[in-house]
Amino acid sequence: MTDQSDLILDLVWQEFHEVVNMTSEELRAFLLASAPADGGVARSPESVMPPLGRQVLGVLGKRKDDLTADDIETMRQAVDRVEDTLAEGRVGDDDDDRRRALLEVGHNPLRPSRLRG
Repeated sequence: MTDQSDLILDLVWQEFHEVVNMTSEELRAFLLASAPADGGVARSPESVMPPLGRQVLGVLGKRKDDLTADDIETMRQAVDRVEDTLAEGRVGDDDDDRRRALLEVGHNPLRPSRLRG
């Protein structure tokens, strides 16, 4: 018999990989390119990335069996952000803030999506 937590993990994993349509390399490149200038302060590249984007990047590098409770929460937050942003309507070329919010969690709105409805 399958444990209910396994079913929930499977659902979250599937939803996450439906909305995150960028590879880890694409996401890392976007996050680093869009990071604010460090003002001459030497910091690691990851430290200037948005926290949720950095966490999504970490999840993309893991197998489902290696996920932690924090990783599962990250996946839920990413799915929620994408679904909430897309629920506001189509993201156009002139909607830079919404487009960036999606890209920061690995969803390229210009790429064909596997999202439902």
